[in-house]
Amino acid sequence: MPVQHVAELFGLHWETVRQQDKRRLQAVIGTLPPALPQRLVMDEFALHKGHRYATVIMDADSRRVLWVCEGRSRVAIRSFFDWLGPERCRAIEAVAMDMNTAFDLEVRKQCPNARVVYDLFHVIAKFGREVIDRVRVDEANRLRHDRPARRIIKQARWLLLRNSENLKGQEQRVSLQELLAANQALMTVYVMKSSLKAIWSASSAWAWRRAWSDWMRQAKESGIEPLMRFAKRLAPYWRGVLSRVRWPMHTGQLEGINNRIKVMKRMAYGYRDSDYFFLKIKATFPGNP
Repeated sequence: MPVQHVAELFGLHWETVRQQDKRRLQAVIGTLPPALPQRLVMDEFALHKGHRYATVIMDADSRRVLWVCEGRSRVAIRSFFDWLGPERCRAIEAVAMDMNTAFDLEVRKQCPNARVVYDLFHVIAKFGREVIDRVRVDEANRLRHDRPARRIIKQARWLLLRNSENLKGQEQRVSLQELLAANQALMTVYVMKSSLKAIWSASSAWAWRRAWSDWMRQAKESGIEPLMRFAKRLAPYWRGVLSRVRWPMHTGQLEGINNRIKVMKRMAYGYRDSDYFFLKIKATFPGNP
């Protein structure tokens, strides 16, 4: 229940209820065993409107939320590594994250033995926004004198972005096949998306190297500007993609936790005290017994 509802139920001031609950949460967290993580998952969620974010850091093995802080910069997450200390930082072997440069740089600095692992979902989502959607708009603009064809392409956004296994019914599958058959550029970027996903499934480093080299070459030879630009931006991140072969990690577990955090925030109609909110999150996700 929201603090205000509890306060009304017992005839107390809401600040009294909040302080009592805050002390309870601190006591619960204080009874948890010491954190000795070897693999971490890092992600962010919207804390307030206006592009204000918070970062969540989870132990990938125990599923325990270890840290929550405002912001998503290097300075914001540095306090977590200060809390861990040099010895526990050296014990970290791998960290899964999206392609957040701030996270990447700080992890490499603080955890000398850790490998950064980039999450497939975030890379594919970025490919959808920056390549498939951009090509779709460009193709629609190119066909501005052919209104029926332009309308079909403009209305096909979610059809192109959705995974083929998630298409609803035979009608959507046929529509997608007809659209791709009629437009070479859309066909190319759609196939390249599937090839990019396959890189994360490579069975060995050599298989990964071949798949990565082939994908980069095909992107450069495609002549499609958004695809070529995406490949150029992705190239420096190859180590984080290759790490997926040794460390099959992803941020999916933390995505589920972030969804539950959003529900907690809605139920409380938001939190004015971020520290109180973060205590609730850590107490709600203490990890596996």
